[in-house]
Amino acid sequence: MPRVAVIQRPPVFLDRAATLENAVASLAEAAANGARLAVFPEALVPGYPAWMWRLRPGPDMALTERLHARLRANSVSLAADDLAPLREAARRHELVVVCGLHERDDERGGGTLYNSVVTIGADGALLNRHRKLMPTNPERMVWGCGDATGLKAVATPCGRIGALICWESYMPLARYALYAQGLEIYVTPTYDSGERTVATMQHIAREGGCWVVSCGCAFQARDIPDAVPGKSELFRNPDEWINAGDSVVVAPGGKVVAGPLHEERAILYAEIDLERVGMARRSLDVVGHYARPDLFDLRVNVRTQSVVELR
Repeated sequence: MPRVAVIQRPPVFLDRAATLENAVASLAEAAANGARLAVFPEALVPGYPAWMWRLRPGPDMALTERLHARLRANSVSLAADDLAPLREAARRHELVVVCGLHERDDERGGGTLYNSVVTIGADGALLNRHRKLMPTNPERMVWGCGDATGLKAVATPCGRIGALICWESYMPLARYALYAQGLEIYVTPTYDSGERTVATMQHIAREGGCWVVSCGCAFQARDIPDAVPGKSELFRNPDEWINAGDSVVVAPGGKVVAGPLHEERAILYAEIDLERVGMARRSLDVVGHYARPDLFDLRVNVRTQSVVELR
């Protein structure tokens, strides 16, 4: 029965190397406590850009550009293997790791960032990379839209894992695409928090008959370094909780078995019994006996989207 570690700890904002160093230390701690699966928050590397919810589109444009330059410089290039420290830690501790990050696509010039989640195998191999399909509200000023190439459930020693990011959990067709691939553990790195988020996770566990692991971002203004541009203007009260986190683990059928972890920097642990997936789907299998393929047809375009075709 695999044990999951939900690592609700803040990054070192706008510092990729230091954030990865802290993440590696958290993986060692999780492994020492018996975890076989570790989950990090949305955009952990190098931190969720919470400032975008406070910036004004016109007057703050110069500050926005300074922040974006720092963010881009500390984003992750998978082609350059910037995640090597995390992959090596996963291999060393035999952990499956799911982590949110800012991804820079250097293969297309690196001008666009994506809100991505990666799944790393217990051997350190990159099993999947999913880019957030639709950034939410002001997030569209930071990230581009992803495609469905990473909309996958992948086999791991802990079970079949699929990941969606934050408000993608409100996209029923994206959820269904994962259910149809034999998903057993639904993982969502998220910036969302509060009772509504927990209720959504419970609904997904009931709907999909799957385990749900939600890892939230929890940090106070004091966790944002003073060197971050605009810190003194945007985050004046060091005691303010910018986000409460509320990480949670929900069993198939909807029962909360761990969390919510509210306004804490900690690791949440839970045991995952995959037998409960089959038990939950005995009465409700939305891609099996409770589906009507004669009435409903979902088609997913999993081809890589390109702006040009070179022949």
